[in-house]
Amino acid sequence: MTSAPRHCFVTGGSGGLGRPLVREALDRGDYVTRRPGGQNALPASPRLVVERRDLTRPAEVAAVIDRTQRARPVDVVVNNAGSAVVGAAEEMTPGEIRHQIEALLLAPLLITRAFLGPMRERGGRRIIQISSMGGQLGSPAHSAYHAGKRGLEGYTESVSREVADFGIHLTVAQLGGARTGFVPALRYTTETEPCRDNPVGRPRRSLQSLEDSDLPGDPAKIAALRYETTLQPNPSLRLSLGSDTCSAVQRCTHRTAEPP
Repeated sequence: MTSAPRHCFVTGGSGGLGRPLVREALDRGDYVTRRPGGQNALPASPRLVVERRDLTRPAEVAAVIDRTQRARPVDVVVNNAGSAVVGAAEEMTPGEIRHQIEALLLAPLLITRAFLGPMRERGGRRIIQISSMGGQLGSPAHSAYHAGKRGLEGYTESVSREVADFGIHLTVAQLGGARTGFVPALRYTTETEPCRDNPVGRPRRSLQSLEDSDLPGDPAKIAALRYETTLQPNPSLRLSLGSDTCSAVQRCTHRTAEPP
């Protein structure tokens, strides 16, 4: 545990993987400002503040972060919010695509950018970007989701090199299947006949029949591991959590084409 309480800013902090992370931080004595996500309310705490703003809008991001920083300077940012639309690329409406990119890429970029200046002035802090195996490995039925995650990973890798000399450390946490309620909350495109029995239709039906309890990852253990990452003096750029994630990332690494 650190010698003094820290202030953590967590998006998607009331559901999925955000809720156990917020609880972990509070249990360790930290202060938390969270952005709602999901329907599960956390117990009231004098060290917990809830912000309700649209974090895809630059003006609202600036207002939230200014208010948060004035209350107590932020030491750790966790960009955790997100959801997924499952279906073929041609089935996705412009609105569904836009929603995915705004939630998975635009919002974390705006939040990260807004915190860089204050963190630089304080001599460095931590930013954790929640990604998935889809940040490295694309699969059918998840094109927009994986585009958002892969974009976030590329952005994070670039920014991490820009700010390392300021003592700001960024880490991408690549997650696999976990019992967070994410799968039951998936949204689906309107299915079309040509895509019903192709490589999109099969994973779609598999997900629709999957129960949350079927997934291997324990949210509390994942939250504890993510929290520990924020305490490391020199954290790695990428952190793969879960055996399914590690296997997927390794397959992607070994998939480099041989030269002709």
